[in-house]
Amino acid sequence: MRHGSQLDPANRFESTRLDREWDDLEWDDEYRRAVESRKIDYLADESQTIVTQNNSPDLPFRYSINPYRGCAHGCSYCYARNTHEYLGMNAGLDFETKILVKHDAPRLLREFLARDSFQCEPLTFSGVTDCYQPAEREFQLTRQCLAVASECHVPISIVTKNALVVRDLDLLAGMASRQLASVFISITSLDAQLARVMEPRTSIPAARLRVVEALSSAGVPVGVMIAPVVPGLNDHEIPALVKAARDAGACDARYLLLRLPLTVEPVFREWLARTQPTKQAKVESFLRQVRDGRLNSAKFGERHTGTGELATQIGNMFRVFHKQQAFAGMPALDTTQFCPATPKSGQRWLF
Repeated sequence: MRHGSQLDPANRFESTRLDREWDDLEWDDEYRRAVESRKIDYLADESQTIVTQNNSPDLPFRYSINPYRGCAHGCSYCYARNTHEYLGMNAGLDFETKILVKHDAPRLLREFLARDSFQCEPLTFSGVTDCYQPAEREFQLTRQCLAVASECHVPISIVTKNALVVRDLDLLAGMASRQLASVFISITSLDAQLARVMEPRTSIPAARLRVVEALSSAGVPVGVMIAPVVPGLNDHEIPALVKAARDAGACDARYLLLRLPLTVEPVFREWLARTQPTKQAKVESFLRQVRDGRLNSAKFGERHTGTGELATQIGNMFRVFHKQQAFAGMPALDTTQFCPATPKSGQRWLF
């Protein structure tokens, strides 16, 4: 099984950790493969809420839904990896192989939408981990939540890099016809080989572009998110990615610079050294140039775009080719049609 990480980094909240000693197992390839190629475990998540709120000025949404915690896509750069540490797990292999499943997500969403205090705003699916990761094939929680949102006429937006989103084209097209749905497809590279090692268990770039075409043809507003842009690795692909997005029928394209918060940094750097050894020094040097000498910045207003001359060059290049393609822009979603849900219990919330 392919993994983006081969690390079990220390959990920053724990005072002790286990380090494997490989000296006595140097010739035991079978054991080593078993350790480094783990099966995916799906664990029940009994959270009593499904909708989270954020107040970040960098994010264009307030409410988000994540039916799963952890992500089997195994993307080496995923900024959400360190969230697994809150669960007593690690940001490396645990994040990719121990996936928490919120089986009650549809019920919890219905109850949230029944609250008198909810003033309708768009709900974003995949604010943290991808709602169409492999677990969705089995559990179909995203589809069930979409059905609840459609019933209540609450607008939704989705960010995903998995072609599985096309399975729900019936729901999305119906909602889009009422101005209640939009989708962003994340495409990091057009190089299938690079994408396979960066994002080992998700759809290849060509398949994601076909998803853009399918959504666009069905009348679902769709954009392409070039994320993350890794200076020295895939930033040169921006012109081609922007053109491919427009050719496939995207309404818009956007980009985000690589972020390496907390424990994500050692995971990405291990992946970089292992899979891109000839580019490692250049990439790390460029990252420091766009992060004021560090490998990461959490400062609002700059964490998604970086600072300095190189970051400015990347931003200018994106804007030039974005303007050249004359995107129509993503249409606004309609919040005026909202109809509060009635919980399965029949009892409405008082607050």
